[in-house]
Amino acid sequence: MNKNNEQAPSNPLDSGPFYHGTKAALKPGDLLVPGYSSNYGERKNANYVYLTATLDAAKWGAELAVGDAPGRIYRVEPSGHFEDDPNLTDKKFPGNPTRSYRTQHPLRVVDEVLDWEGHSPEALKNMRDHLAELKRLGIEAIND
Repeated sequence: MNKNNEQAPSNPLDSGPFYHGTKAALKPGDLLVPGYSSNYGERKNANYVYLTATLDAAKWGAELAVGDAPGRIYRVEPSGHFEDDPNLTDKKFPGNPTRSYRTQHPLRVVDEVLDWEGHSPEALKNMRDHLAELKRLGIEAIND
């Protein structure tokens, strides 16, 4: 049940809990919706909002988002259908090991996760170097 005493939408992909990593300051009840500038890459308007059922994937989202603000992780509740995130589920990552998803329905912020530890500086550097190489090769995230 959600806070309006309505049955939360079910999805056979995963039962959560779900997280969203970002640098935006949000509060419980806020809605994350598609159509705003992406937190990544060229900052194009995003056709989807993203969620994950692993804290590690949420950490990457929080740490790699554009901006100087500190990374934040929120527990979120999907309001409708979601699907595997094709940025992370292809032949390279069969079976969606990061449990990462995207949706065109709002995500409701439930609360902020405060007790998380970020990746090491070395791991962050390696990931940023990898993302810079993808950019150099012209590989952009899927946003269809």
